[in-house]
Amino acid sequence: MTTVHEYKGFQGCEAAFPAAEFAERQKRARAAIDKAGFDALVVTSPENIYWLTGRQTAGYFAFQAFIMPTGGPPVLLVRQLEMPGAVANTWLDDIVSYQDGEDPAEALSRVLRGIGASRLAMELDGWFVSPRFAADIAKKAGFAAIEDGSAVLPPLRIIKSSAELQAIRTAAKYAEKGLMAGLSCCSLGSDENAVAAAMLEAATLAGSETMAMEPLVSSGYRSGLPHMTWRRRKLEDGDPIFLELAGSHARYHAALMRCAWIGNPPDEARRMMDCALRALDAALSVMRPGVACSVPHEAAQKIIDEAGYKAAFRKRIGYSMGIAFAPDWGEGALLSLFSGVERLIEPGMVFHLPATLRSYGVWTVGASETVIVTDNGIEPLSSLPRDMSIR
Repeated sequence: MTTVHEYKGFQGCEAAFPAAEFAERQKRARAAIDKAGFDALVVTSPENIYWLTGRQTAGYFAFQAFIMPTGGPPVLLVRQLEMPGAVANTWLDDIVSYQDGEDPAEALSRVLRGIGASRLAMELDGWFVSPRFAADIAKKAGFAAIEDGSAVLPPLRIIKSSAELQAIRTAAKYAEKGLMAGLSCCSLGSDENAVAAAMLEAATLAGSETMAMEPLVSSGYRSGLPHMTWRRRKLEDGDPIFLELAGSHARYHAALMRCAWIGNPPDEARRMMDCALRALDAALSVMRPGVACSVPHEAAQKIIDEAGYKAAFRKRIGYSMGIAFAPDWGEGALLSLFSGVERLIEPGMVFHLPATLRSYGVWTVGASETVIVTDNGIEPLSSLPRDMSIR
């Protein structure tokens, strides 16, 4: 079995942040694990592993786990092929690996037996841990069952550090460059692929790293179908066009959405666009520390309902942004701006607010902003005009 010491010469050379940033996060994680009543937590989500260690790779399809005891050093378990990258991306001193063909459940069980935790929790609410796999680990490690610790770490990620906020500001610059290029490419005779290529090229050339989800580009009737993306469709006179992407810096994302129209939009599309922008302004105007997360949504919903477009919305007004790995660029599973969410907004939170109204199967109109919550209000991360771009 290889060890960190074989690759010690480039330890941390690819780390996204200094060792002190991760040490502070791990300190907070230990306190949260202890408060939850556990001796150790097996972290399995790529986002939480990255938040704690800086570990990132395109190879996270292979099982990996970060074992965080409340006392003693943590251990990262990765596939053997991933060992050099894990050393380069982190400041960890204890990384162990398993070979291709070896059962990762057995490898993890060996680590857990070595730690000797009496009350163990594991993140079970994720993409990479099936019920069968969790049961296999518990059996091989000598536990009757492993408790679910999925809720322990996510709350710690909601309020960002100054280093995280700076990464998100940088990602927002990439997103703005991408949107500007995409809008410039929306012209008669172009096609969705050309628009997507322009967005990706501009954001990447501006500095963006790999994105957790592809840009969304759809035109004509396809723009009225949520989460559609490019399929070679030619842009025609009278077409609505929907564009959205997120820039990525050190795996931190900032998203931006705008819409365009080739030729003159129908009066109804203009009315819907005006309503969407007023709803976005209403949500942004009430965002400040001490306000419940439901308040921005209700402010937007009121505008939409009064205009008679309730059926064209039917979604939350916003969601948390931060670390993201495919398949999603947001942290919507952590926190939403939506009815019934009474968590108070605090400085250091980051949200993406896509205010979209749809005539389903016909068009989508609207705009979005990613904002940082400050001590007194919000910091929007784009200056790109929100009005519909008429091409």
